[in-house]
Amino acid sequence: MAKTFRPYEPDQLLLLPPSLRDWLPADHLVYFVSDMVDSLDLSAIYGSYDEERGYPPYHPLLMVKVLLYGYAVGIRSSRKLARACLEDVAFRVLCAGSEPDFRTINSFRKRHLSALSDLFVQVLLLAKEAGLVKLGHVAIDGTKVKANASKHKAMSYARMVEEEKRLRSEVERLLRQSEAEDAAEDALYGPERRGDELPEELRHRESRLRKIREAKAALERRAREEAERSGKTDPAEAKPDPKAQRNFTDPDSRILLDSQKAFVQAYNAQLAVDAAHQIVVAADVIQEGNDKGRLVPMVEAVSDNLEETPEAVSADAGFWVEGDVERVEWYGVEAYVAPEKIRHREWREARPPKEPLPENATAKERMRYKLRTPEGRAEYDQRKVTVEPVCGQLKEVVGMRQFLLRGLENVKREWRFACTAHNVLKLFRACRSGVVSRAEVLGRPAALAAAAA
Repeated sequence: MAKTFRPYEPDQLLLLPPSLRDWLPADHLVYFVSDMVDSLDLSAIYGSYDEERGYPPYHPLLMVKVLLYGYAVGIRSSRKLARACLEDVAFRVLCAGSEPDFRTINSFRKRHLSALSDLFVQVLLLAKEAGLVKLGHVAIDGTKVKANASKHKAMSYARMVEEEKRLRSEVERLLRQSEAEDAAEDALYGPERRGDELPEELRHRESRLRKIREAKAALERRAREEAERSGKTDPAEAKPDPKAQRNFTDPDSRILLDSQKAFVQAYNAQLAVDAAHQIVVAADVIQEGNDKGRLVPMVEAVSDNLEETPEAVSADAGFWVEGDVERVEWYGVEAYVAPEKIRHREWREARPPKEPLPENATAKERMRYKLRTPEGRAEYDQRKVTVEPVCGQLKEVVGMRQFLLRGLENVKREWRFACTAHNVLKLFRACRSGVVSRAEVLGRPAALAAAAA
């Protein structure tokens, strides 16, 4: 007896048009993102559309929903987003029959990048109003994110000087050769020929020489600015370090050492994460490879975003600057910052101090003593379950292993928007697990009004 299967007729016509909403479960992330964006203040985006001529643009609600949901599920490329709007049911639900192409998505993101990054504070305030941000403990860390540029497109100042000399002599040689050929051709064919066409080889060398001169001038300008800030050297005599590098594709990016001890063309992305539910409460991007001097700015960013300072803050040894720790504590924030790198074995074998702390102890000695106490170790231990997992989630789930945009200001905004998507995911999971209700997260006009103000 033949096995009976369920009916399967791909070409079967439907009597009534189907509803795409019936193809997804009611608690799907896409509906949460849609409702979330509906509750946000997008006046900064709406206000930029004052041109009445031409074909009407796509609705800002549609475009923001596509971008935010895309970042939340790890799809950031404009081409991949456009393809998903055609092929993915969740994106088709958001688009409601519209089909924005990749140029439209890309131009919308570039045009409204500043307004999109400002949504970070709105979503953060919603999380706070819903009780997901406690500010009892905030952990700070930095992670290297690759730039949209190759390290092989970078050149050191010393190499620029050598290349400038070599290319200048090459250009001069080719110009002499071109003049000689023109003179010979004039004698052969007559003077009517234009004769001002540059050979392809010469054009390539001239354009490369121009780029090198611009990069060399930028490094020299940076050296003068650093000399002015430090006051140690006369700016007029300041010279760049021969090893100082500049990338031709993204000049703001730097060659940095990542966690795998490999040199990459990258930026240093900074995070401050609340320990209660791993909500990102501050985000920034810097060019420096180390985190020194970033403790105070990150704590101040948390206070600016939420108008409240955290009770405690933790950071690894990369953030240790004695004056910064003292300033944070002057703000009334208890600091737990490792004064030097603590190896896992040393941490496991460390014993609580038996003798009291001397009255004349230095700031570094006081911090070492604090981190050896049971309370200090418990607070510092929160780092590895607070900010470090979020760095991994942003890279694995959101896909932030490499920036799409170029330039420091643009990558700062892209990083904040990626952190906004991360926070939306945390809010969604809190609602689905019953920690808070959707009504507690959405429909918070007071929080959004405060963010807009």
